[in-house]
Amino acid sequence: MAHDRSTDLYAAISHSGYYPDIVAEGLRDALAGEQVAAFVAHHEPTFDRDEIRRHMTVLVLTTSRIVLLHTDEHPPDDLVPRPYTSTTSEAVGLERISSVVVTRIVSTTGALEEAVLTIGWGAVARLDLEPARCDDPQCEADHGYTGSVSSDDFSLRLAAAGDGGHAVEHLLEFARHLSAATSTGPAPRGHR
Repeated sequence: MAHDRSTDLYAAISHSGYYPDIVAEGLRDALAGEQVAAFVAHHEPTFDRDEIRRHMTVLVLTTSRIVLLHTDEHPPDDLVPRPYTSTTSEAVGLERISSVVVTRIVSTTGALEEAVLTIGWGAVARLDLEPARCDDPQCEADHGYTGSVSSDDFSLRLAAAGDGGHAVEHLLEFARHLSAATSTGPAPRGHR
């Protein structure tokens, strides 16, 4: 592995200003001492009627896993009478990653406008079905259904307009590291 990027990761979390101690604590627990090879930290406000809610997503690549951490803020409710945060982490072994999909949107001027990273490991699958048809326009028979199943466990979209061009480039850099970590190149000589 190159060098440990933990310092850069925690600096990015602190710089976001979004519950940095809570986010960092959740990550420390989820990382369990593993070194950070690459990361993306994305702080995003969302609009919910008359309120602005914020949330933060952090992706961390280690030598053996990808750690996903998501922190949300919530208004008071029946269980917690004061505003609160919830942090959820998931760690997935690199051997379980089945797909790394990267979509780049580039304007006609050549400027990188946005990128979408979708990671699949089989926990969530999307099924798209439609009625099957035959070539006969007069046919009214039931031909069943046709469709596709796609893995869609996690997706993150960053746009230059909202997040800054550096954030989009950082997401693509993370995707390159993840693709390299999950590639199954030829086995070293002497191994079968």
